[in-house]
Amino acid sequence: MTFKYFPLLALFLFYFKASAQSNSEEVLFTIQDEPIYSSEFIKVYNKNLNLVEDESQNDLNSYLTLFIDYKLKIKEAYSLGLQNKASYKRELDGYRKQLAENFINDTKVTDDLVKEAYNRISNEVKVSHILIRLPENASPQDTLVAYNNIVKLRNRALKEGFDKVRKDVHNGQTVFGEDLGYFSAFRMVYPFESAAYNTNVGDISKPFRTRFGYHILKVYDKRKSRGEITVAHIMITNKPEDSISNSSEVRINDIYKKIQQGEDFEALAKQFSEDPSSSNKGGKLAPFSGGQLSSQVFEDTAFSLKNIGDVSKPIKTKYGWHIIKLLNKKPIQPFQDMKPELEMKVKRDDRSHLIDDALFDKLKIKYKVTDEQPALGYFESILNDNYFKKTWELPEDFQGSKPLIKIGEKQLTFQDFANQLIKSQRITQKASFKELVAKEYNMFLKKNLIKYQEDHLETENKDFASIISEYREGLLLFDLMESTIWNASKTDTTEIKTYYNSHKDNYRWPDRIDAIVASSANEKILKKVAKLLKKNIDLETIKQTFNTNNKVNVMFTVGVMDNQNQALPNNFPFKKGISKIYNHNNSYVVVQVKEVFPSSQQSFEEAKGKIISDYQTDKEHKWLQGLKDKYKVVINEEALNHVKLKLNKQ
Repeated sequence: MTFKYFPLLALFLFYFKASAQSNSEEVLFTIQDEPIYSSEFIKVYNKNLNLVEDESQNDLNSYLTLFIDYKLKIKEAYSLGLQNKASYKRELDGYRKQLAENFINDTKVTDDLVKEAYNRISNEVKVSHILIRLPENASPQDTLVAYNNIVKLRNRALKEGFDKVRKDVHNGQTVFGEDLGYFSAFRMVYPFESAAYNTNVGDISKPFRTRFGYHILKVYDKRKSRGEITVAHIMITNKPEDSISNSSEVRINDIYKKIQQGEDFEALAKQFSEDPSSSNKGGKLAPFSGGQLSSQVFEDTAFSLKNIGDVSKPIKTKYGWHIIKLLNKKPIQPFQDMKPELEMKVKRDDRSHLIDDALFDKLKIKYKVTDEQPALGYFESILNDNYFKKTWELPEDFQGSKPLIKIGEKQLTFQDFANQLIKSQRITQKASFKELVAKEYNMFLKKNLIKYQEDHLETENKDFASIISEYREGLLLFDLMESTIWNASKTDTTEIKTYYNSHKDNYRWPDRIDAIVASSANEKILKKVAKLLKKNIDLETIKQTFNTNNKVNVMFTVGVMDNQNQALPNNFPFKKGISKIYNHNNSYVVVQVKEVFPSSQQSFEEAKGKIISDYQTDKEHKWLQGLKDKYKVVINEEALNHVKLKLNKQ
C-alpha cells in the first residue's frame, strides 16, 4: 500500500506533530486562541533540522514562520471538515494498521532473526536440490508416500552421487532436480534457506518440507558474499534513427578503443556518455551490491572486474551499450547499518511466522489468557458433515451470548467463535472435528489478541501515538493542498495563461547553436580535422581518414546545443564558423557552428510544465496570506526568547 504522506516529506522538507500538552507548558503562539506550545516547536525543530536543505530555514525565526504557516494550513483543513471525509478515514485506518505491525511484533525474536539474516547475507551457498512436489493440503496418506520417496532418493544419492540421481529423476512435473548455483538470505523460502545454511559443504541434507513439497539438497560450496562495489560507466543508448556507421555499437567500440589508447575514462564519460545522471561525474554510479541492479548482465560484469581501475569490454543491456570501470570494492556493510533494511525483509518473509508465534505467546501472558478452553468440546459436538459441504448451521438451542474468553476488558462469546466457524466452511475432504475446531480456535484467538492490542496501542505506547498524530496531520495537509492548490491548478487554464502572459520573460529559450564538435587527444590531428570541416567534408569521410588501423583518433558530437552542453568548452562563444582549438576535459575540441539561434520566447505549450509549477507556487503564497488574514496569530515573545535561549545552548 502506498500512502500519500510519504511524498509529503519531499514536498515540504519537514513534518510536524500535534500532541496533547499539559496546561502548565509555555504557549509559544496562538491561532484563533488555540495554543501551540514551545515544547512541540522545540521537538519539531530538533527532529527536522538535518532534513532542511535550505540553510535560511535553519534560522529560528525563519523556521518559526514555516511552522506557523503549517499550523495555519492544518487549522484550515479542520475548518473545512477534511477529517470527516471517507477517503481520509480509509487512508488513515490503512496506515494505522500497517504501522501497528511494527509495534506489535516480538522484538527479541525479530532481533534474533535479523542477526541470523545478516550472517547469511554475509555468505553465499552453492546448492542443488531434489524436490518431490506435494500440495500444502495433501492428505496424510499422500504426505507419507512423498516422505518415503524422498528418503529413498536420499539413500540412493548417498550411494550413487547426488548429481547423477538429480539428473536421473528430474521430470519437471512431479519431481524436480535443479542446480541453483549460489544464493544468500531471502532468495529462497525460509525452510529451504535454513536447510542450505545448516548443511555442511559436501553433505546432503536430511529430508525437509516447504510449501512446495519434500526436498533434499546438497551444498557444494560456501563463500563470502561479494559485498558492495562502486563503478563508473560510459553509456551509449540505442537510437532507431542511427545509421549503421554511426550506430551505438560502433560508437561504444570507438570509445573503448580510445580508452585502450590511453585516453582518460572520466574525460570520455563527460564528453560522450548518454547517462545524464552520471556523465557530469565522469560516469560514477552510486555503490551497489549483488541483486540490487535491474540488469544482471551489468551487475555480473561489474563484479567480474578484479582490480581497482579495471575496465570492461563493451557490453549490451536493455538500456544500451556500456563500458564499466571499477572504482572501489568494499565488503558487506556493518550490521547496524543494515539492520533497518533487514528488519523489513524479515517481517515480509516466511520467517515472520516465527515472530507471529512468539507474539501470540506474549499477548496471551500480557492479557492473562489461558490455553485451556473447555468449550471446544461443545463446538466439536455441534459440527457435522455439512461443514464440509458449506451448509452447516448452528443448532436452534445454541446459546450465543454465553461467555467464551476474556481478553483484557473485552468479553468474547460463543457467538463470536461460531461466526468464525460459519465463515470458514469450505468444500473439502472430511477431517477430524477435534483438529478442525482446535485450529480455528487458535486462529480466532490470535486474531482477537492482535486486534485488542491494535485497538489499545495509542494508550499503551507513546511512540505509536506520536507517529499516528504526525501522519494524521500530514494526510490532512496533503488533502488540503490537493483540493486547494494542486487539483485546482489543473482546471485554472485561463488563469494559468494569464500568469504566463504576465511573466513571459521567465520563459525563454537560451542562446543555442546547431554545431559539430570534434574531439581528439591529438592536437595536430584536430587541426587537420578543422581544415576539412571548413571545406564541409562529410563526417564519415573525416572519420575514415583519421580513424585507421583500428585506432580512434577523432569523435564527433552533432546537434543543437546550449552553453550547458557537456561537449562544449566553458564560455564557448556562439559564432558561426570554425572555432579555435580548445583544451576541454583533458582532450582537444574544435567546434563548427552551422547556425546560431538567439534567445527566443518559449510558447505556452513549450514551457507549460514550468508555468504550472510557478503558478501553483504563486497561488499558494496568496492563499497562505489569506489564511493569515482569516486566523489571528499571536506570538508570545517571552516564550520565543526562552526557546531561542534553549536551542542556542544545544
